[in-house]
Amino acid sequence: MWTDRVREITDRRMREPGAIVELAAARRRRTEPVGATGRALVIAADHPARGSLRAGADPLAMADRTELLRRLCAALARPGVTGVLGTADVLEDLLLLGALEDRSVFGSMNRGGLAGASFEIDDRFTGYDALSIARYGFDGGKMLLRIDLTDELTAPTLESCALAVDELADARLVAMVEPFLSRRVDGV
Repeated sequence: MWTDRVREITDRRMREPGAIVELAAARRRRTEPVGATGRALVIAADHPARGSLRAGADPLAMADRTELLRRLCAALARPGVTGVLGTADVLEDLLLLGALEDRSVFGSMNRGGLAGASFEIDDRFTGYDALSIARYGFDGGKMLLRIDLTDELTAPTLESCALAVDELADARLVAMVEPFLSRRVDGV
């Protein structure tokens, strides 16, 4: 069943490229990013974009796209879940599946620091920008702020994140910053 659904969204992407923009414009949005408790429970779905596929003991848990989408839809249907953050490909698929209604949606902005790469700390903004997040009617953007006090590439990453926060604020969007202290040992 899920294999058929993924095949259908792939076919729809090909035959109706404007459907994603139309669905984003028509999507029912939450009135506020937090739930009735004043808290938010946001499902993170941006790890596969930088090659982080492990969950628990399974090193390839997020490698199967069909299974990933099935699990995301199940998670988003749970009571108390207020939203999702993800990369464009995942969020667009969830739009096509109708899974983003009444949910807060946050676009992942920097995914250029591929896991294990020598340039991992230089996590470039290769995903959404504030303009595209606003255009899709999403609630905000999320960025990973990987900090290595011994790596000179940390400074440009700090600057890029600061600029992105300013751009999101100018667009009256939420900025989610995930600080992550990191260091390499023997080049790894």
